[in-house]
Amino acid sequence: MSPNGSDRLSRRPMRRKLPQVLTAGLVLATASGCSYNWQDFPRLGMPTPVTEEAPRILSLWQGSWAAALATGVLVWGLIIWSVIFHRRSRTKVEVPPQTRYNMPIEALYTVVPLIIVSVLFYFTARDETKLLSLSPKPAHTINVVGYQWSWGFNYIENVDGDATTGNEIPKELDAIPDRFREDFPKGADGVYDVGIPGDRNPQNGNPGPTLWLPKGEKVRFVLTSRDVIHSFWVVPFLMKQDVIPGHTNAFEVTPNQEGTFMGKCAELCGVDHSRMLFNVKVVSPERYQAHLEELAKKGQTGYVPAGIEQTDPARNAETNKL
Repeated sequence: MSPNGSDRLSRRPMRRKLPQVLTAGLVLATASGCSYNWQDFPRLGMPTPVTEEAPRILSLWQGSWAAALATGVLVWGLIIWSVIFHRRSRTKVEVPPQTRYNMPIEALYTVVPLIIVSVLFYFTARDETKLLSLSPKPAHTINVVGYQWSWGFNYIENVDGDATTGNEIPKELDAIPDRFREDFPKGADGVYDVGIPGDRNPQNGNPGPTLWLPKGEKVRFVLTSRDVIHSFWVVPFLMKQDVIPGHTNAFEVTPNQEGTFMGKCAELCGVDHSRMLFNVKVVSPERYQAHLEELAKKGQTGYVPAGIEQTDPARNAETNKL
């Protein structure tokens, strides 16, 4: 039998198996998605947003996926087209014409990636600037303190309603730069809550301490660390930010859905990193205020130490508002 004949025979079993392989792959892909609601598909793996800012992040995520899919389809199409129409003939074995270069094609695959990267950079920079901008006077300010292996929450609030008390910044908040202190509410005497890995949310039993937030009101998170780099991530906020010792980060959100949501540290911070979990409970403004009063009645007034203080050159080097 000729070599060409043996090649044809060897290809036949492979061609017979190809439909079976494709069918098995389709069944596997379909079965793996049975646990998901079809309505979740447009979010492309993202959880349902629960803040006014989160849809902007979701839109950027979806746009990036759309651009990646369009690029992938183009590349796959060109590969398949080349494989089909430029494969070597079985009857002709001569070497095809060799081309050293093709200027239009080389210009194309240089310019097109630059355009793609530029477009992605523009939308990312636009949305990042918007998401990290700080309002002049947020309704609420909460200092989130990361430490091995849990979280503390300083509610910088005028709990007793007396604007004449609590206007001196306590030493526990020395780590926070002046540009954030200027926006503290008048008479902020404050309350705090601290957690350990063994804490549990009393409603759902989820591990970690619980951070309370008011629905429909803007909250500024001022992030500080006592030891190493952590990362503050509330999953359905669709956003996380690093908690860095000696450097203060901040961002703002407006929760628009009540409920209890999962949070975690998203930065590998040591041996018990996986236990740095917490909960976020979004309630009505009235219930939020009642919770602050409950903390005060428990004696949890004032603040816990915010963390490692910034050096003098770095404390106020950054602009206050973006």
